[in-house]
Amino acid sequence: MEILYSKILVIFLVFLGETLAIYAEMIGARTHFITSQPFLQIFLKMLVIIVIAGGFLIAGYMLGLKAFQNIWIVSVTSITSILIMEPILAYTVFQQLPTKGAIIGLILGVLGFISTILL
Repeated sequence: MEILYSKILVIFLVFLGETLAIYAEMIGARTHFITSQPFLQIFLKMLVIIVIAGGFLIAGYMLGLKAFQNIWIVSVTSITSILIMEPILAYTVFQQLPTKGAIIGLILGVLGFISTILL
């Protein structure tokens, strides 16, 4: 049962790390775009979030390899979390719907991801 909790913790850590990193990137871009705050001030605030996100990711990968005994499972968890969270955060932060080209790109990315897993 302990290994199950370890695997759940790994998935949580990787998902949280990727989400925080994407959030910092998008908030940094939006803040720089809409405010007159100095670049360095925004950058340093987002850097703190990225460092925390990186800590979660490193812990997730380290514990993940031990729990799953396979780095590809951890990598798939990371890619999947990006594939799920990035469009959600993009819409939430910017309130923009994707263009036709972006939708096609996202669909092709999902299809590529699925083919990698199944084939």
